Amino acid sequence: MNTTPVTKRGQTMSYSVHEGVLELALNRAPCNEIGSLSLEDLESFSAALQELEPQLHAVIIHSERKAGFCAGADLRELYDRSQAMEKKAAIRGVRDFLERIHRVLNTIDASALTTIAAVQGVTFGGGLELALACDLIIADKTARFAFPELRLGLIPGFGGIPRLKRDVGNAVVRDLLLTGRSFNVTKAQQIGLASQVVGEGEALRAARATAAQVGKFDRQTSAAAKQFIKPIPNDELKKEIDIFCELFERPAVQAGLKKFVESTNAQPYLP
Repeated sequence: MNTTPVTKRGQTMSYSVHEGVLELALNRAPCNEIGSLSLEDLESFSAALQELEPQLHAVIIHSERKAGFCAGADLRELYDRSQAMEKKAAIRGVRDFLERIHRVLNTIDASALTTIAAVQGVTFGGGLELALACDLIIADKTARFAFPELRLGLIPGFGGIPRLKRDVGNAVVRDLLLTGRSFNVTKAQQIGLASQVVGEGEALRAARATAAQVGKFDRQTSAAAKQFIKPIPNDELKKEIDIFCELFERPAVQAGLKKFVESTNAQPYLP
């Protein structure tokens, strides 16, 4: 059981600090979809990360939902907002949301600390993008990874394409983006996406053990190594937002979102 004292509890997640490790626990039903409330909580976490960074050596992001790590953006909220606004206002709202989530993920990505995503189950879309902002992905055997945005006529919008290109080969990037298929932890480890694969329910334990290992070494050295091996693809990140917003205006995207929202499938995000 996690007995770490809670530093702050938001509406969709909480964060806590223990022995130099900042832990962010995602906890929004059904599977940590990222909407406006989640974004506000992530922004609060991002500010805390920057403030607390001198006292820390590692960050762990994990999920308290059995369904998985994160199913991605809250598409129902996105659709409802787009229908309630004039078209240009809806596009401005989408761009503002993307720029805000990019600032959060860029803060995690560029942090001098070692950042670890402990994932299980569904790690799709924006959930995979959140994990990709971290230095290490530790996955239990139930984890599955996908960018299903293609089925909506979209591309990932939270920075997933540039970060995936940075971390794995182009063949994998094209497979994920152009087919919408998901893959399991075996493939995730084979392609270098997951640094560790553990038994079901063991990802958080393994992440804590890894964070403890990181804490044995000089922080400045770790930070210098990270800066060298993990550049932030700023220009490509900005271009991704532009392409997403251009695509979002298309009628096919609105039709795809409508179909998603009206789906009676319990997990309509599954390919």
